[in-house]
Amino acid sequence: MSELSPAFRRKLSPWRLIGWGVIAALLSLPAILRFPWTAFDFILRGVLLGSVGLGIEFFVRRSGSTFARLGAAVAVIGAFLTIWVNLAVGMIGAEDNPYNLLFIGLLVAVALGGFAVRLKPSAMVWLLSSAALLHRAIALGGLSADPGGAPFAAFFAIFWLLGAALYRGAAVGEREATR
Repeated sequence: MSELSPAFRRKLSPWRLIGWGVIAALLSLPAILRFPWTAFDFILRGVLLGSVGLGIEFFVRRSGSTFARLGAAVAVIGAFLTIWVNLAVGMIGAEDNPYNLLFIGLLVAVALGGFAVRLKPSAMVWLLSSAALLHRAIALGGLSADPGGAPFAAFFAIFWLLGAALYRGAAVGEREATR
């Protein structure tokens, strides 16, 4: 029997199969539970969950560092949850509150900043740490409009902080490798 090619083995990676399996399960769960969703709801959820999967795949292939991969995955999941909560109920007030657009603006800034610094771990530490501070500031700025939602929204800064900590591990590994 012939040896499987490296490209084919990568496609069959257990982590990859688990990740896409979880996405498929999350996408089908509302149908199984008979949520009163429209076709648009399922399409939107599919696009969002597919974007998470593709984003994580992109970052996994982009870096050889486990810390950078995990940091990127945490940031992608945090961005997804921020979008999801904003669409579902809104971080501050209802989902149609214009204040919530500030969180979307933050996500755009982080994405553009990440590509501007070419996802270098040392720069990503600063970018994600700054994103955490800004996310918290935006959330706490909405305290007067939504005293219950603002602390909940501020909690989401934890994703940026965890991503920054993981990227710090990648940056330390890069420095040690160049010594």
